[in-house]
Amino acid sequence: MKLGRRQIAIGGALAGLTACRTEPAAVSRDDERSVDRILNAQRTRDGAGVALSRALGSNALPMLDPFLMLDQIKSDDPNDYIAGFPEHPHRGFETVTYMIDGAMNHADSVGNHGRLGPGSAQWMTAGRGIVHSEMPRQERGLMWGFQLWVNLPRARKMMKPRYQDIAPERIATLERDRARVRVVAGTVEGTTGPVSGIDVEPTFVDVALTKGGTFQLATPSGHNAFAFVIDGAVRLGPSRDEVRQGQIAVLTRGDRIRAMCDAESGRMLLLAGRPLNEPVARGGPFVMSTNDEIRQAWEDYRAGRLTNGT
Repeated sequence: MKLGRRQIAIGGALAGLTACRTEPAAVSRDDERSVDRILNAQRTRDGAGVALSRALGSNALPMLDPFLMLDQIKSDDPNDYIAGFPEHPHRGFETVTYMIDGAMNHADSVGNHGRLGPGSAQWMTAGRGIVHSEMPRQERGLMWGFQLWVNLPRARKMMKPRYQDIAPERIATLERDRARVRVVAGTVEGTTGPVSGIDVEPTFVDVALTKGGTFQLATPSGHNAFAFVIDGAVRLGPSRDEVRQGQIAVLTRGDRIRAMCDAESGRMLLLAGRPLNEPVARGGPFVMSTNDEIRQAWEDYRAGRLTNGT
């Protein structure tokens, strides 16, 4: 049985018809990015009742073009995650799943299915439409993972759906003095991540530092960027602003990001992408350019036209 419109809570913090547009972050005084804002992730529930922390996509920070949402699931209580994300539709954007611990099964209406285990990633382009599910493959233990939503340019919102499933061994890990970096997308010191062919030219790295460690990442100066600290604390930018576990730091424009750690340890997801500077209309699990397109997406879903990506 398909889920009805009122039953779908995916991305529920901003469900309903909304239109928004974001402007680029302020330009740094020099080439190094500074911290523009630090915000706490918001506790919420989504899917069939999964407890999570929403760092991006809440009322406090609705989006940072081209990024629409970032959620973290981290719990060893199965009551927080066991209900998972049953069958639900998407159109007009991309979903990115990144796992640290635990396992999820995924399946969709065009026949794709598989398992996302520790250290794996998946970049799904919903394009013109897909119906899928993401359900825990465990009944106990730590579940720790993330889902990121990335916008598609208007001209590509109705493209054919596609997947990039990335096994852990395909994600290069750079070991440096007191720093460990996993490169999911983008390039770090000549090492390029396995995700490719994405319109917004993303950078997605998982950076773990121990006390005294430093890390510097070159980024295109026109890209928007943020850091989400997932453990410990890190300091960012020329002012060495401290960002603690559960906080997201929006960064100014610049061509490099510098991070350091003077706590016992710090770990963060560091992301950057080319802003689209296009109108955005959001309606629950759909992200389009106009409210009329959102209404059409709901009509297509109810009529069964989203089930096969056509």
